[in-house]
Amino acid sequence: MEETLSERGKSAAATVIFILVFCFHFASNYLDSFKKKRGSTSEADAQLRAEISQLLKEANSLSQPSTFAQSAKLRRMAAAKEKELAKSQEIHDKDAKSSFDSYEKLLKISKFLAYGLLILWFWGMPVATISDQLVQPFGKVLSWRAGGSLKDSVMVGIIPWLILSTRVSKFICRKLLK
Repeated sequence: MEETLSERGKSAAATVIFILVFCFHFASNYLDSFKKKRGSTSEADAQLRAEISQLLKEANSLSQPSTFAQSAKLRRMAAAKEKELAKSQEIHDKDAKSSFDSYEKLLKISKFLAYGLLILWFWGMPVATISDQLVQPFGKVLSWRAGGSLKDSVMVGIIPWLILSTRVSKFICRKLLK
């Protein structure tokens, strides 16, 4: 009875560790995607884009030799507005980057601390026990620093489990946030 409870606790620990790693990766990917989406539009930028396209349309409609000077003037005005738009976007991107930097630093620090605490907590203890048939060629790698071994079972250590959880959660997050 006692052995089954400890096995259940270990398998629950593996699930909780995977969920924690997944949450860290999801939050990191969400911040990255939000940062990219946020920096794309504002009302002033949209108005400048509309003005630029209107000026270029007017300049293209003036294709006669007698209206060349007026067309060139409209193109210069459009180029000046494009420079203004580029400066505005550059300033906006710097502001967005500085506002998200603190969140990214906090996320990285908390991720580092959580991984460190998990490694310290489960060092030398198995996180999960898996049938030897499921992980036949990788049994020794997965049981690194997991303590003893059981008959027909592989005890998974914390470091291989964190590496495996990280890879799987990155893959899932990439598919979810596409």
